[in-house]
Amino acid sequence: MELKIYNINGVDSARTITVDDTLFATEPNDHVIWLDVKQYLANQRQGTHKSKERSEVSGSTRKLKKQKGTGGARAGDINSPTIVGGGRAFGPRPRDYHFKLNKKVKRLARLSALSYKAKGDSIMIVEDFGFEAPKTKNMIKVLADLKMNDKKTLLVTQNDKENFVLLSARNLTKVRVTDAESINTYDVLNASKLVITETAVKELEKLLANS
Repeated sequence: MELKIYNINGVDSARTITVDDTLFATEPNDHVIWLDVKQYLANQRQGTHKSKERSEVSGSTRKLKKQKGTGGARAGDINSPTIVGGGRAFGPRPRDYHFKLNKKVKRLARLSALSYKAKGDSIMIVEDFGFEAPKTKNMIKVLADLKMNDKKTLLVTQNDKENFVLLSARNLTKVRVTDAESINTYDVLNASKLVITETAVKELEKLLANS
């Protein structure tokens, strides 16, 4: 598969890059996409939710009234879940939501997500670029030249030791920057457009298509 390469000014560089068809032309599998997105969202959860049960609420343990003879329902202490201010019955407890997926499942999910984006003509390959200093206005100009300043964009770059590209985009709510090794199915599907640098494409091909 041959793809056009654009420069950061949004102009066709008259160059192309050849990538393995597997990367952008895999038959999508919706079920593995669902599994991978489910795992990603589950792993983001802190799981620190907690409510107090009747044994943890501050209050007297004295029995409120005698068991029989009052004509009303039986009542224990003031910490009962049936009384206002009492503990909560069967409330949430801290738990770990993490679960694992096989590497092949995650690989197929990412290939499926990239293939969906390719079918929708939502992928642009650009020349490698970097900034001399982290400045948001530099990233805004690049996105404007690529005609993506008003779209939710995922920018996949080559490894940037100084992180100037990442730092230049961190204040932009519609832009997310990642590298080829950190790309995930959720981010790919959540973005309207994917901008991938030339080196990052080769890294993705090595990680996903040739593995």
